[in-house]
Amino acid sequence: METKIVIRGAREHNLKNINLEIPRNQLVVITGLSGSGKSSLAFDTLYAEGQRRYLESLSSYARQFLERLKKPDVDYISGLSPSIAIDQKTVPHNPRSTVATVTEIYDYLRLLYAKLGEVFCADCGRKAQKQSFAEIISQIQERASGSQVGIFAPLIRGRKGEYKKLFQDIAKKGFLYVRIDRKLHALNKPIKILKTKRHDIEALIDTVELTPRNSERIRRSVQTALDLSEETCLIDVVDQDGKSGKQELFFSKKTTCPKCGTGFKDFTPNMFSFNSPYGACSRCRGIGKLSQVMAHRVIQHPEKPLLKGAINGEIYFSFNQYVIEDLIHKLKEHFNFDLSTPYAELPPEVKEALFWGSGEITGLIEELENLFYSTSSEEIKRKVRKFIREDICPECRGNRLKKESMGVKIGAKSIVAISSLSVDQAGLFFEKLGFEGNGKIISEPILKEIRQRLFFLKNVGLGYLTLDRSVTTLAGGELQRIRLAAQIGVGLTGVLYVLDEPSIGLHPKDNEKLLHTLMELRNLKNTVLVVEHDEETMRHADYIVDLGPGAGRDGGEAVGVGNFTALKNCSRSLTGKYLSGALSISLPHKRNDYRKAKALILKGCQEHNLKNIDVKIPLGCFVCVTGVSGSGKSTLIHDILFRALHNHIWKTDYSVGKFRSISNRDAIDKIIEIDQAPIGRTPRSNPATYTDLFIWIRKLYAQTHDAKLRNFGPSRFSFNLKGGRCETCRGEGYQRLEMSFLPDVYVLCEMCRGVRYNEYTLAVKYRDKNIADVLELSVKDALTFFAAIPQIRERLELLDEIGLGYVKLGQPSTTLSGGEAQRIKLASELNKKGTGRTLYILDEPTTGLHFADIANLLKALFRLRDAGNTVLVVEHNLELVKMADYIIDLGPDGGELGGTVVAAGSPEEIVRESKSFTGSYLLKYL
Repeated sequence: METKIVIRGAREHNLKNINLEIPRNQLVVITGLSGSGKSSLAFDTLYAEGQRRYLESLSSYARQFLERLKKPDVDYISGLSPSIAIDQKTVPHNPRSTVATVTEIYDYLRLLYAKLGEVFCADCGRKAQKQSFAEIISQIQERASGSQVGIFAPLIRGRKGEYKKLFQDIAKKGFLYVRIDRKLHALNKPIKILKTKRHDIEALIDTVELTPRNSERIRRSVQTALDLSEETCLIDVVDQDGKSGKQELFFSKKTTCPKCGTGFKDFTPNMFSFNSPYGACSRCRGIGKLSQVMAHRVIQHPEKPLLKGAINGEIYFSFNQYVIEDLIHKLKEHFNFDLSTPYAELPPEVKEALFWGSGEITGLIEELENLFYSTSSEEIKRKVRKFIREDICPECRGNRLKKESMGVKIGAKSIVAISSLSVDQAGLFFEKLGFEGNGKIISEPILKEIRQRLFFLKNVGLGYLTLDRSVTTLAGGELQRIRLAAQIGVGLTGVLYVLDEPSIGLHPKDNEKLLHTLMELRNLKNTVLVVEHDEETMRHADYIVDLGPGAGRDGGEAVGVGNFTALKNCSRSLTGKYLSGALSISLPHKRNDYRKAKALILKGCQEHNLKNIDVKIPLGCFVCVTGVSGSGKSTLIHDILFRALHNHIWKTDYSVGKFRSISNRDAIDKIIEIDQAPIGRTPRSNPATYTDLFIWIRKLYAQTHDAKLRNFGPSRFSFNLKGGRCETCRGEGYQRLEMSFLPDVYVLCEMCRGVRYNEYTLAVKYRDKNIADVLELSVKDALTFFAAIPQIRERLELLDEIGLGYVKLGQPSTTLSGGEAQRIKLASELNKKGTGRTLYILDEPTTGLHFADIANLLKALFRLRDAGNTVLVVEHNLELVKMADYIIDLGPDGGELGGTVVAAGSPEEIVRESKSFTGSYLLKYL
């Protein structure tokens, strides 16, 4: 068996013909400067080739459902296993996904409740019991006496299929009709139903009037229904007009409420799923909230017609305007109203359909919801929030399930109550939970799976998360560790796992558990390859690969390999110099004195786990908020401070976490959150367009002699507009080919060969380079090229100063990491002229940064602070924390054990606080 992964001639992106031998079944760290080639080696070469080889072994039918991966630029790789990537970019946008669903804990909970749950009546709270035949007859006569009823035998509930044989068997037994999805069908005629759709099927036993003279007939028919359908019976009460559906009564010899007479079907796992129509609350469809469009904000001028100014113009900005116009024209066709009618005079049903839809017409509510959850643009999300208000569903009270499902209990807890527990609390509950007799046999394999998954989640530092926490609210690092825990639960062996900075978002205290988990994954005989900058992870690694010596074209070489000690002694390794202490990030000569600064003062913060705390944020300082995972940092800074100030300054309508007051908020005239969201949704967005560099570059090209001769203005040099772009690919640079049962293939455009522009535009040059050549320049190369143009040079200098010299001007935004996107936004802010009264908020800005990159980042942050602004950072990296003027340390632990201010003050004051975990780890950095 091979003991090494042998790589020869790796040239993907900036890798310089690398030759490496990486030990298999070991914990391997790949480190180096940002842009040195870490992701190119780990993800674009090793993971991509491992995945590609595995997929190539599958049939063409199976491959059509899977992503096609191109072969990396490498001469030879041996010893490679099937690979699994656990990165931070794949964040689900589905609000239905929770911690419990993505870890499969909820699947096992549903199975446990379906098999062993005790049924209680949701109306009176009594425990349900089985009914005898006599009790069923008595209940029918009591609740439907004198009515015409249909007596049905339920056969299929919520299952896919065509059921041809079932219909034949029912017909042979002498029955004439079946009801499929509430519609009657004669059995003497062919019945065709979609096999891909879920169906409810019942056999019609009899239609009869419930009178004393028909009592024997009713008894026989009910008994027949019970015999045919495993002791269940459905009574459909017909109204006075002869229409069915007035009332449906379900009876079972199995389970019924002794007081209310309510019959319960046998519970199945899908009846506990908020993603299934059989379990989800029918009012909110399993979301737990109802979206309420604020009509007064959508309809700006009710005295005008829909297409002539009635609708708020920002709705058109959020959508393509044709979406709104198409909706209105569909409404006109459906309801036949005059488009010149003012909104205020439209019939009520038209107004309702405009918001809620009708039939196949999608209303504004669903359109706005879909837009909100699908877009990555914070600007569009901000605009959509103005029109939608979310209220807790009054029927399920936010619990997402039907009341019957919430009435089933185990250990006196419903599945909703279990889901509201934190991972730590659920772990204690299931450790104590036990069953007797057959229940013990049924429960043991289910409980084993639940306990294992909870244990793994706790071990990766996520014990504070509640099981019902929506994944859309999780940080990238949290989601990555959830997926890591899920992989350990699967128990695969012989796999290559590739992880991207799993320590992100982890306090040093929690990092020890993560390292134990990584080593456990390795001990299952897997190769664990981690892209990481964390010193503790490197100390525990079996093997380290350090790439460099620089970034971009100056990187792509293996400058150091071996264990931690070997790397420290490697003279070429920049990482080794920081690990040995030869280089370091020096402490500031002088900190800004927070005692003399005016401060924002938040009082009575009580959202989530915050314990009614008061917090002071000194202005004009560099402030760090620290604490273990789940201590309340994001709740305090994002949910309360950011939203409250944003609403005050920008007059928005964010939902703000619970707090009592905020003092001195008028000392801030602008609040900017510099997050790690992409700088654009499509490859058309890039660093040059985001930072406005491209505006000046296009102006420069429009001023050249050749451009003036051709009468080309700045718009000619945009690949988004007709005229200068290649019209064959519309400025994309590639074309899509449909491949029938295979995935679509994207190939270079034959006309422009991927450069996006037409030949006439490319004929215009500045210093022998056309516009496409410039987009291929790195920031560092562009600095030399545009040295004589101040407007361009100054913006490039900012990008270079914060460690982005290796990034290409035209690099698609979809290929940038979260850390790179955040630093591009930071550079854009540094270029703006401020008033010195701005509050900047950054969450984990050291993500993806090497020691040397952190030093550059600090220079940029101090530049903002020294201009009089306040820089507020949520951070765990102690290299950055030690540089703060003021630290707010939350804790002492996560979840219910957190939410208090453990310590506040300068780094030197924090280390003297015995209760602060941050202080104990920070001491060695001062």
